[in-house]
Amino acid sequence: MELYNGRPQDVSGRTEKEIRVYDYLDDLSISYSRLDHAPAFGSETELCEEIERSLGAKICKNLFLANRQRTKFYMLMIPEHKVFKSSDISKQAGSSRLHFAESEYMEELLGCTPGSASVMGLIYDTDHKVQLLVDDEVINAEYVGCHPCINTSSLRISSEDIFKRFVESTGHDFIVVHAE
Repeated sequence: MELYNGRPQDVSGRTEKEIRVYDYLDDLSISYSRLDHAPAFGSETELCEEIERSLGAKICKNLFLANRQRTKFYMLMIPEHKVFKSSDISKQAGSSRLHFAESEYMEELLGCTPGSASVMGLIYDTDHKVQLLVDDEVINAEYVGCHPCINTSSLRISSEDIFKRFVESTGHDFIVVHAE
């Protein structure tokens, strides 16, 4: 796997949502490295480990959650080795018991499908219906690995650029949580 700086020179065959992520990052002058790969799902441990080694950053789990009434939505960014415990994260988020939200909400609010959920999807949440939750280990890492709303590429971006520049530019904020 080869690591590239910035967007692909040839965007043919790339999805509109992926290109929009590159455009957005470029407009903010945020530096990023990109790795193209086979579709990656969290259950494919060997591929994910190879991607992380090549990328030089851990790719965190991005869990799309909702309260029981489906009136509040959350994206939780946690390291791969940590476990989502609903009661712990719900309390820290100040919400009723959180659970996994249906994929149609993820597509509608973040422009992502299961397996490609990403903080980059916040560019599609123009009504600010999704609250970002970030594990303290992720926010303190030097780099964040994430998908550009498609799971056939991964990006390495400095945590500072993600949480101080990117998230702020989308009009969102985030709550720091601690998962076990």
